[in-house]
Amino acid sequence: MICISKDSKATEICRLALAIHELSGGLPITMRSKNHKGVRIERGRVVDLSYTGPILEKVLAEGRTLHQTPSEGKYRGIPVCVVPIRNEEGETIAALGVVDITMGIFEDLMLITSRPEIQKLKEKNMV
Repeated sequence: MICISKDSKATEICRLALAIHELSGGLPITMRSKNHKGVRIERGRVVDLSYTGPILEKVLAEGRTLHQTPSEGKYRGIPVCVVPIRNEEGETIAALGVVDITMGIFEDLMLITSRPEIQKLKEKNMV
């Protein structure tokens, strides 16, 4: 069982981050808990066990999803989507980011697949 808390260390969140990396088709994934630096995953492997980034930090502070292009850090100039992870009380305990190395194609794909006509096809099990 994977249990995440605000005190989770990078080694404790690696398996979840690796799974999301695979699920995203290999997009770089970053993740950290509120009280410890986290993990950075690229090309199917962990490349950093002491990672943080400006948008991860901002999501931890604000507790809301952000779609931004960082102006500093490892992924400067590349769009990222970072989401808060909350505990049962609603407190933000971690942040998880997807680095859109497709430079927007990934986000466009998400918009396309949410179109009403696509949703109707999904409801009929045609997509």
